[in-house]
Amino acid sequence: MKSANIEAKALALYAVTDRRWLKGASLASAVEKALQGGITCLQLREKNLPYEELLATAQQLKKLCQQYHVPFIIDDNLEIALACDADGLHIGQKDMPAAQARKLLGPNKILGVSAQTVEQAITACRDGADYLGVGAVFPTGTKTDAVVVSPSTLKAITTAVDIPVVAIGGITAANISQLQNTGIAGAAVVSAIFAQKNIQRAVADLQRSLIL
Repeated sequence: MKSANIEAKALALYAVTDRRWLKGASLASAVEKALQGGITCLQLREKNLPYEELLATAQQLKKLCQQYHVPFIIDDNLEIALACDADGLHIGQKDMPAAQARKLLGPNKILGVSAQTVEQAITACRDGADYLGVGAVFPTGTKTDAVVVSPSTLKAITTAVDIPVVAIGGITAANISQLQNTGIAGAAVVSAIFAQKNIQRAVADLQRSLIL
């Protein structure tokens, strides 16, 4: 399975940042450890940073990702994605419509869209998404209001679209194997990477447990 702007294999272990888990440690340092451990894609998710600080962080992480040949995605901030020339943008159902994001982003950048239903997935695919993020597949402490998507719905979504699907939400090394045979291209992980004392080892453990 391959989309226009990203290969499915690049989505196998997709790390999403959340500095709340770092207890004051450097985000760049944590990201580099995750890259060393073997993540295949990185999303910078920051909802509350001032523009200049967010842009500086994005530029710093983009350089790290380039060193490791890993796609760098910005969550829900088209302005920052364009300003730092990120590889792509990820948007949710409550953000701008996917068709508008695709138009503003241009044809050659990665566009990821969150989906919880088959209808949302098909619409996002039609409107220019390169991949889908589907979840929460397990209860999660990162987004306490997230709706849990059942394995049957996850499989229905992967069957309904011809672009890669990434599962997200509450995924750990202990439960990641439950996602086998759902048709996903990979798993997006937050706390199972960034809340761990040894980030590099945590990524390696996830890699070993990730059999799709």
